[in-house]
Amino acid sequence: MKRFVVVGLGNFGSSIAEALYGQGHEVIAVDPRPDSVDRVAAVVTRAAVADGKSLEALRRIGVKGADVGIVSTGDDITASILAAMALRDLEVKEIYAKVISRDHARVMERMGVNETVFPERDSALGLAARLSGSAVLNYVRLGKGFSIQEMGVRDDWIGKSLRELELRKRFSISVIAQHDMLTDQITSAPDPDARLRESDTLLVAGQDEDLARAAREA
Repeated sequence: MKRFVVVGLGNFGSSIAEALYGQGHEVIAVDPRPDSVDRVAAVVTRAAVADGKSLEALRRIGVKGADVGIVSTGDDITASILAAMALRDLEVKEIYAKVISRDHARVMERMGVNETVFPERDSALGLAARLSGSAVLNYVRLGKGFSIQEMGVRDDWIGKSLRELELRKRFSISVIAQHDMLTDQITSAPDPDARLRESDTLLVAGQDEDLARAAREA
């Protein structure tokens, strides 16, 4: 079990706080707005009305030395920066921040934040990936230019094995799992000699440009 601190309880912050608590982690939720704190009080370990920018306020509610801090202060970039600084000063091991622009992300990354999350942009990229070709069914962005995608088996792949297709060699992508859509059975580390069926999808990881090339090239 890890100890998480979520600073800012808008839609993003409250959702991630509830999800982490549901997975069995200790979650401290912080926001200066009493109504926002009241909404999550029943689904986190501790909910506190406090200024997430204040080092002393965070110290009093038990933030020091937490495993992970998540900064989600809406459109207030200054509050985001100061909250991240306070978490760093309190020796929080990893810090993640919701950002609203590329410039905001650059500032947070310069401060040593482990990762920035841009929900609107990430959602748009996922939708664009799905709309750009029927082969892509699901899209999860893992970092800049890198993702995991669930890809339908192309017509010219049906009846062939992963060993024959040589996807790693041809496209520099890795097959993580195979999903039979008819039975809903997922096989991790699939048999490289098994023949692919029309009902199969592949969970693949790689650079976005390589995945796009694999989805469209014959």
